[in-house]
Amino acid sequence: MYVCLCHAVTEQRVREEIAAGATTPRQVAGGCKAGTDCGSCVRRIQAMLGHEGARPCPTPRLAARLGLAVAASATGPAVDPAAETAAEAA
Repeated sequence: MYVCLCHAVTEQRVREEIAAGATTPRQVAGGCKAGTDCGSCVRRIQAMLGHEGARPCPTPRLAARLGLAVAASATGPAVDPAAETAAEAA
């Protein structure tokens, strides 16, 4: 079954990326381009990551909707979902 229609990426291909060490949707995308076009498959990729034992990494916008905090990374500070939501509303 296809996960990403934009790049014709199958579930098996995503599983191969996870087996190779991908632990986030971004890492999966780096290996097979799934999730890099329209983005409609990112939630499915996150679900597959969670199912395969990896920890899915929610985007700041998704984390805000779910009421989660996004941890700080090497690329930037931690994101406060409440502040981001307030900024978008303004």
